[in-house]
Amino acid sequence: MNLRPLSDRVIVKMVEAEETTKSGIILTSSAQEKSQIGEVIAVGPGGMVDGKEVIMSVKVGDRVILSKYAGTEIKSADDECVIVKMSDILAVVE
Repeated sequence: MNLRPLSDRVIVKMVEAEETTKSGIILTSSAQEKSQIGEVIAVGPGGMVDGKEVIMSVKVGDRVILSKYAGTEIKSADDECVIVKMSDILAVVE
């Protein structure tokens, strides 16, 4: 599936959550929290949104942290992606 985000939207491929804790306990899939870290795979052009200038400050390949309940989930055969607004991205992981 080939997606191109519009306006101030960003498409993020979610990173798998850890399956074991630091102490070595293996978590079942129902006990794992949804990951909030992902990799940017596409960035919209930005521009004027609701009368305000939005400058896109992430680029393809950046690892980012998203708001917990942000975005619209998209599932394809291989990947789980989320389409979010630029304002839903909290930080870039360096």
